[in-house]
Amino acid sequence: MTALPRVPAGSNTVNPFIIADEAAELIDFLIDVFGATDVPEARTIDEDGLVLHAELRLGDSLLTLADRKPDWPFTPALTRVYVDDMEATLARAQARGARIITRPTDFFGDTLARFRDRSGNLWWVYRHDPVAGQDWAAEADADGSAESWVPDADDSAGDWASFSTPELEYIHESLVEAMRSLRDPRTG
Repeated sequence: MTALPRVPAGSNTVNPFIIADEAAELIDFLIDVFGATDVPEARTIDEDGLVLHAELRLGDSLLTLADRKPDWPFTPALTRVYVDDMEATLARAQARGARIITRPTDFFGDTLARFRDRSGNLWWVYRHDPVAGQDWAAEADADGSAESWVPDADDSAGDWASFSTPELEYIHESLVEAMRSLRDPRTG
């Protein structure tokens, strides 16, 4: 078993960092849509007036944000968030200008939706819907890592067509289209 590295109080082993235009607006969006909590003592403003560093608590996670500098490239974040009330979360996101990319769809027993915020970031929104006899966490190895899916011998080497469903096709196609349509918000 691999020991977890030491981290400062309030941090996790992995902490996403999002660089976006109008970081303060994105922070307000995340507070409204996901119920994130601002960590005001972490907010640092650079000499140019842009947010250099800000932190949000989202559930048990820490999300760091900063403004994109004028000469920095567009780097959209692709972030997965679990919520209890998907419909309310998506309604708040849409009310704040987000575009639904993938409507709520069954995904291996959970519900998955996606939206793109006004900064061009894609958000995977999951609602975990545990089903009796299908608790993935209970299938974890003794060392705590979940077992990987291994295709059956008759699954044509695990190719997409061997396990695809209309729902999975929709989820896949909506992502492919969303990725193709990503554009730098500065250039439209």
